[in-house]
Amino acid sequence: MNTLPDDLDMICVACQIKLTLGKVTLSYLGSSFPVELYTCSQCGLVYIPEDLAIGKMHQVEAALEDK
Repeated sequence: MNTLPDDLDMICVACQIKLTLGKVTLSYLGSSFPVELYTCSQCGLVYIPEDLAIGKMHQVEAALEDK
């Protein structure tokens, strides 16, 4: 899942290097989900866009909590 353009020009606040697309694993309540998000190759910081956080991720959290 890629919700951001490939030419995104974001800089890691800690390392001051450009974020790059990479595969990360998000976990919640013992469930893991592989996704492609922008991440810092040096410190591992992951950028989660607001629309993903309040949209799809919120839906998944609610579904897992209802189990």
